[in-house]
Amino acid sequence: MGAISTVAIYAVIFIAVLLLVEGIYLLVFGKSISLSRRVNRRIDMLEKGGRREEVLEQLRKEVTQHEKGRNIPFYSLLADKAQKANIAFSPQALMGVMAAMSLVVFAGLSVGLTVDLPTRLLLSVAMGCGAVFLWVSGKAKKRMALAEEQLSDAIELMVRSLRVGHPLSSAIQAVAKEIPDPLGTEFGMIADEAAYGRPVADALRDLAQRLDMQDLRFLAVAVSIQQQSGGNLAEVLDGLSKVIRARFRLFRRVKAITAEPKWSGMFLSGFPLVVLAGILIVSPTYYDKVKDSDMFLPLAIAVFVLLGMNVLFMRIMTNIKV
Repeated sequence: MGAISTVAIYAVIFIAVLLLVEGIYLLVFGKSISLSRRVNRRIDMLEKGGRREEVLEQLRKEVTQHEKGRNIPFYSLLADKAQKANIAFSPQALMGVMAAMSLVVFAGLSVGLTVDLPTRLLLSVAMGCGAVFLWVSGKAKKRMALAEEQLSDAIELMVRSLRVGHPLSSAIQAVAKEIPDPLGTEFGMIADEAAYGRPVADALRDLAQRLDMQDLRFLAVAVSIQQQSGGNLAEVLDGLSKVIRARFRLFRRVKAITAEPKWSGMFLSGFPLVVLAGILIVSPTYYDKVKDSDMFLPLAIAVFVLLGMNVLFMRIMTNIKV
């Protein structure tokens, strides 16, 4: 079997595992965990007849379960991203999914390829766990990007509520009702905790730490200072909202400016691999005269290392922090 066919089988199995993980997640939890819904999950649970304290307890259990999994040796590498993504799978269930996906990959490799058992086991664990890690990372990245984009709208809604005379707890409750997930449910939990006596500043501080968002830390500090020393919280939050919106405008400008060199770098890095694949498909014996040479393998490794360095440097040059 040719090298291209082997790589193609690896790619097909890996993509199939990614789709299978997403399918299992949707099958188990359905649309209740989707971020594209206009009504956030907390309100949906309350409308279905859930009691306020029961809903709060369930949501708190979900958002903290991965933090408790940091003590698990292997899972600690995935716990932070799983917490940011708010994956509904428990740590034990997620590790079970990784084991199941490794078995699926092992079965696929056993059927599609004739490789020795140790290699199949190593590839199965690497591809099964790697696919789950990539899936969780994608969920975390999507959820965090959406939360950062929603924050300015949430703060502006709080500012309008404060300016018409509502207390801070009512302003947070308005955010919980009007903003979809992920911030809608998160602020709903803060509103419920405040109703049961927890300081709002402490709840915001915990949320900022859990999501690792600097703008949320600014919000928590502003609320904490206002509660301790007084002041016009609406004006402070209005300024914070403007700063966040200005930063996002700058970020989008930077993203537009760096799009062309970023795609150029990806094209220049991927084009040699496409040419190599084309040559091997059209003429599989093209490299037979040189592949037995002592310099073939070192030079091939050097080429792939240089291509990898090109991707890395292009990413560093176009990844501008705002």
